[in-house]
Amino acid sequence: MNIVQMLQTHAAWFDLLDADQQARVVQGTTVATIPAGTIIEHKGVVADAWIGVLDGLIKVSVGNAEGKLASLTGVPGGGWIGEGSLLKHEARKYDVVALRQSTIARLRGDQFYWLLDTSIPFNRYLLHQLNERVAQFIGKAEHDRLLAPEARVARCLAELFNPLLYPSDSMRLEITQEEIGYLARISRQRTNQALRALEDAGLLKVEYGAVQVLDLEGLKAYGL
Repeated sequence: MNIVQMLQTHAAWFDLLDADQQARVVQGTTVATIPAGTIIEHKGVVADAWIGVLDGLIKVSVGNAEGKLASLTGVPGGGWIGEGSLLKHEARKYDVVALRQSTIARLRGDQFYWLLDTSIPFNRYLLHQLNERVAQFIGKAEHDRLLAPEARVARCLAELFNPLLYPSDSMRLEITQEEIGYLARISRQRTNQALRALEDAGLLKVEYGAVQVLDLEGLKAYGL
């Protein structure tokens, strides 16, 4: 699959551009395969690219000098992140880490700014994405404080199927219980118990190294 096909499949905004804009994007985008556990973007480094996940799964996390880590969100294939740091011309306030081997696209910052100057549809797309991202993090802050582990796992999985942030036609996601635990910030054993409860409720089916969502709205509402 060439870079044009990759962007058509895993960048919902690409088809909103005209032919000239698409050509500029292709020229300004690089693609690389990143091994599991690799830091893709370092906290404190000035943002110079918009990051897209063409395949795989990454996490956005923060840490402190004592080594404590907190996962802020996960990003599956089809997700693009880091626009906030680019828009503010600032250093990233988080690390971006590959949870599994992932194919990552980088759209150069100058091309990103050029799209902002030349494409109204791209601006609308980005506005909707930023609005959805704010809602996601507000919800996450509430859920982490108020919900039981089962409901936290349910919300964590529901977030990965957000049609605006991570557009996909599939309701199956390749993700391990360990990876879910990282993102939901609970132990692997507690994650296993939570997944069993959600499966018993008919909301999902646990497969080897994957989860098949059967009722997305049910996941969103679980525990309310």
